[in-house]
This record gives sequence, structure tokens and C-alpha cells, in this order.
Amino acid sequence: MANIKSAKKRVLIAQRNTERNTAFKTSIKTAVKKVLACAQSEDKTELNALLSKVYQLCDKAVTKGILHRNTAARKKSRLTKAINKLAK
Repeated sequence: MANIKSAKKRVLIAQRNTERNTAFKTSIKTAVKKVLACAQSEDKTELNALLSKVYQLCDKAVTKGILHRNTAARKKSRLTKAINKLAK
């Protein structure tokens, strides 16, 4: 552990931010799983709503600096491809 007061504070802030970022990433993963589960059913309106929620979460993660913009784009692209594959 650091000896300087400001360094100790930075350690605590880093821990808090790590927990927040992990929780946000987990919520994205959960939303993706819900979309994939819904894609196997035939409810298109619910699927579109859930897909829009995943897109929103990914975009929000980019603006908050949790995900890189290319990572979010890759997640959205792969999810869309998977849905289209299941729809066939």
C-alpha cells in the first residue's frame, strides 16, 4: 500500500472504479444472453427491444470509458450476426 495520502486515495478510487466497470460489463453480458435466448423464440418485438437495450448499454460504456469504441462495435456486430444466423 502507498505511503502518501494522495496515493492511498487514488488506490481507493481505482478500486471503486474497477467495481463499477465490472458491474457495467456484467450487465452488458447479461443483456446479450437475454437477446440470444429471445432470438430462439419467435417474439420479434421483444427481441428488437432487448437488442436496442444492448446497443444502448454498449454505447453508454463507450462514453463512460468502460469499453473501447471498437470493442463495443465488435460486440454489436457479432450479436447481430448471431441473431441473423438463429433467425434462418
